[in-house]
Amino acid sequence: MENKPSLENHWKTEKSAMSRSCCRLLLLVLGFLIVSSYAASDSVYDKFLQCLSNHSITSHQASSISYARTNSSFTNVLQFYIRNERFKAPSTPKPLIIVTPTDESQVQAAIICSREIGIQLRIRSGGHDYDGLSYVSDVPFFILDLFNLRSINVNISDETAWVQAGATLGELYYRIWEKSRVHGFPAGVCPTLGVGGHLSGGGYGNMLRKYGLSVDHILDAQIVNVNGSILDRPSMGEDLFWAIRGGGGASFGVILLYKIKLVRVPEVVTVFRVEKTLAENATDLVYKWQHITDKIHNDLFMRLLVHPITVKSDKAEKSPKTVRVTFKSLFLGDATRVISVMNKDFPELGLKKEDCREMSWIESVLYWANFDNGTSVNVLLNKTLSSVKFFKVKSDYVQKPISKDDLEGLWKKIIELGKPGMAFNSYGGRMSEIPPSETPFPHRGGNIFKIQYSVNWPEEGAEADKKYVNLIRELHSYMTPFVSMSPRGAFLNYRDIDIGISHNGKDSYQEGRVYGVKYFMNNFERLVKVKTAVDPQNFFRYEQSIPPLPY
Repeated sequence: MENKPSLENHWKTEKSAMSRSCCRLLLLVLGFLIVSSYAASDSVYDKFLQCLSNHSITSHQASSISYARTNSSFTNVLQFYIRNERFKAPSTPKPLIIVTPTDESQVQAAIICSREIGIQLRIRSGGHDYDGLSYVSDVPFFILDLFNLRSINVNISDETAWVQAGATLGELYYRIWEKSRVHGFPAGVCPTLGVGGHLSGGGYGNMLRKYGLSVDHILDAQIVNVNGSILDRPSMGEDLFWAIRGGGGASFGVILLYKIKLVRVPEVVTVFRVEKTLAENATDLVYKWQHITDKIHNDLFMRLLVHPITVKSDKAEKSPKTVRVTFKSLFLGDATRVISVMNKDFPELGLKKEDCREMSWIESVLYWANFDNGTSVNVLLNKTLSSVKFFKVKSDYVQKPISKDDLEGLWKKIIELGKPGMAFNSYGGRMSEIPPSETPFPHRGGNIFKIQYSVNWPEEGAEADKKYVNLIRELHSYMTPFVSMSPRGAFLNYRDIDIGISHNGKDSYQEGRVYGVKYFMNNFERLVKVKTAVDPQNFFRYEQSIPPLPY
């Protein structure tokens, strides 16, 4: 009997042929789109270079500072200052061009040309925007990368320094140390932070109880506005000068440099680090810490690091989990003094002389950056991170002490989630003396401490991203009853797009107000008025920028 192909086999053959045909068609379409994308990119690139040359930038200079996607160095330049692995994925939107100016005239021309071509501009100084908004966008965009603008001029005679926006905090601290052993600056503890973003966002460090924030020590600035003009403090006016000291510079223009006032530091400072688990009375210690941390001597800053850990046990089949609390501190003075202060206000911690290490202020910078003892100060000139991870960060402010029962509930939640950690940062001192309207940063008096939530992970991919981001969101949600409310405060430099974004359309003011009042409280409306005055067409915009008033 003759074997005839069945109808089922016929359709399988037909479907297979159709599938191959569809795949070929899809590949052709994708190939066409990719080629079209690069062709469009090249077209924009040519227009941009021509525009730069029309504004007194030579063709050689224009091509040497501008990287199109087709440039072999494009990926290296883009990724060098990406500090969060989440935004290195192939699917992450890429800029059409990266512009790396070497002088202020090139910044001016880049702004003018971006406007003329109609392409959005993202401004990057150090790449530490936690949610990547300084180098990622869902619309066509350029990156204006300021890493070449990193000069620092320290003048010890009048205790000031001019610092370009692309310099890092590590470079700033090093240059101060070169000139003086008794001067410093009250900014962040991460040495690779870019000065431009850190200062304009209200960055803080471990001297905030003594000296306040970095923005409390800005004397002058230079900014390139939407028209390409360079303005200093007298020419920009006090409203714009106020706005770029904590309101986020990228909403108003491109900050070129800041003039800062240095602060005095003693020749000897003291650090200590004491770790306690729940079995070692951590709950009682954290409870007491809440009641004294904003009132203790202004020379002392204490950060509490709260993490879930697994306790090694030879007896138990399964090692139990607990919470470890680390008391990490800087004291602007010698060990004898800090022990005296602690014995008076926080004897429960039981601080001893052997827990303390005396050192110079610059050595404390290395200590807080987690460098090994004896590391050369020259490491502060290193622009690269030792490791870059996938991570997500959120923030909160605590205004009333959390009860012991609620702390114990928090520990259980942290153990349950298993991965996210928290940092409690002391407030009070000088922070309580400066009015909330003095700068756009409003979180001053009335706050006991600030919380930083953080989670990091090694796995790539969307599933891991969703998993770990959901963990930190759950911890943040759990803390709702214990933190500031109406509105629930947040810290701009701990960028968090979960609290709201703007699509920068007709509803930009309403959308911007959602996150704006959390970051800036009552200062938001003044920032909007400044924005409306200096950039009414909203050229300088991103997903959490300050919106102008609607027309």
